[in-house]
Amino acid sequence: MELSKRLQAIADMVPVGSRVADVGCDHGFLSIYLYEKGISPKVYAMDVREGPLMRAKEHVAEYGYGDYIECRLSDGVKELETGEANVLVCAGMGGRLMAKILGDSLRKVSFMDWLILQPQSDLAYFRRFLKDNRFVFQEENMVKEDGKFYPMMRVMHGVGAWYGGEFPERIQDAYGPLLLADRHPVLEEYLRTVYQRNEGILAGLGDANRDRREELLREQADIRYCLERF
Repeated sequence: MELSKRLQAIADMVPVGSRVADVGCDHGFLSIYLYEKGISPKVYAMDVREGPLMRAKEHVAEYGYGDYIECRLSDGVKELETGEANVLVCAGMGGRLMAKILGDSLRKVSFMDWLILQPQSDLAYFRRFLKDNRFVFQEENMVKEDGKFYPMMRVMHGVGAWYGGEFPERIQDAYGPLLLADRHPVLEEYLRTVYQRNEGILAGLGDANRDRREELLREQADIRYCLERF
């Protein structure tokens, strides 16, 4: 099983020996990889959609891993029993939806050792959600694949989210506290890409879009602040 670059980066965050709940498993490729490579002895491949879950079941059967990968129809982790998995993987969906999935089963996921998350939108909102619910950032990464940027994080439930250093909290929410602290090269490329995109938008905005212009100018100022420290 070969994974896409973004899924490989997720797999690399999973500690060896973990029992994994792969929420939003889609076709089951990540679940298969985790078992095949000896990373996880037991995987719960979960999806709210019957179509993708059926394809995941077919792929698991093709590999002969049905005794080790259980495909389960579930809205988030609602059909997962507490203690069945000690690691949750959730990738490929928007940050607000991901926050809802975690929030709907907050007590259950709080008992897990790690959550490995790859939100695709609303990143500042999602990081604030994690912070407000006492999840600690352990690791962050970002990869670029097919022209798109994918941030991801490994967090655990603890006494408070990781914050500190020279970057204001709103900037850490937007771009990632550990990515900023590490001066991550893909984050730098992302910031430069967004800055150039925003410059083009600003050039085309008329006077009637004053609120949008002010929003973009604030974002540009924050990006310059970051880049000056890289």
